[in-house]
Amino acid sequence: MSGREGGKKKPLKQPKKNDKSLDDEDIAHKQKMKEQAKALADAKQKASQKGPLVSGGIKKSGKK
Repeated sequence: MSGREGGKKKPLKQPKKNDKSLDDEDIAHKQKMKEQAKALADAKQKASQKGPLVSGGIKKSGKK
């Protein structure tokens, strides 16, 4: 009995599928996702230019 025999068997590797056929819906969906990502990046950039939204919360003084 070898050391690997008692453990979980590894599945055989499946060949990768080269299914590159895209229809109009897939192309439109990818284009829409790219536009949304670009809009989100632009919004993040604009928000970072304005500065922080909160000033740090409750400020504690040194005296009690």
